[in-house]
Amino acid sequence: MSARVTAVSGNATYSFSKPNRESVTLIAGFGVEGDVHAGEKVKHRFRMRRNPDQPNLRQVHLIHEELFDELAADGFTVAPGELGENITTRGVDLLGLPTGTLLRLGGSAVVEVTGLRNPCRQLDAFRAGLMKRLVGRDAKGAVAHKAGIMSVVLQGGEIRPGDPIEVVLPEGPRHPLRTV
Repeated sequence: MSARVTAVSGNATYSFSKPNRESVTLIAGFGVEGDVHAGEKVKHRFRMRRNPDQPNLRQVHLIHEELFDELAADGFTVAPGELGENITTRGVDLLGLPTGTLLRLGGSAVVEVTGLRNPCRQLDAFRAGLMKRLVGRDAKGAVAHKAGIMSVVLQGGEIRPGDPIEVVLPEGPRHPLRTV
C-alpha cells in the first residue's frame, strides 16, 4: 500500500478537535492557512506563556491513521481530526522517522519533521484513559509518545484526502524524534 493522506483538518479557534475539511492549504514558514496554530512564532497556548518568541516547530501536526486502529482494539473510538491533527496519514511509520525527514504531500507541499507531539491531559478529557494509551514505555523502558509528529512547512500547497506522501530521509547521521 502506498503512503497517502486520509484526512485533513483545521480550526481557526482553540479547541481540542479540528473539523475535517475537503482540503487545507499549507503556507511556507507559517503552517495551515486559517488554523489557530499557524504562525512563525509558537501558537500553543502553554508554550506561548513560557516564551512567546520561540519559533513555531509545531506548524503542522500529523497522525498515522493506524493509531486509530490500535486504539479501537483497546475500545477507544477516535476519528481523524479528533486528536487535533491537521493531516491524518496511512502507510507511513511517522513515529519511526528521524528528525529532519521531508514529507512531500500532494502535488507540491513539503513539510520537515521537527519532533514528536507531547501529549497533554486534554486527551483524558476527550476520552478517559486515552493519555495512558498514547504515552507508554517502549521495549527498552524509555518513554514512548504515540500522539503523532510535528512539522514545519518548507513549501506550500493544497492538500486533500487521497493525496500521495513521499518520504525523503535526511542525509548523514539520523536522529530519533524527541518531543517539541
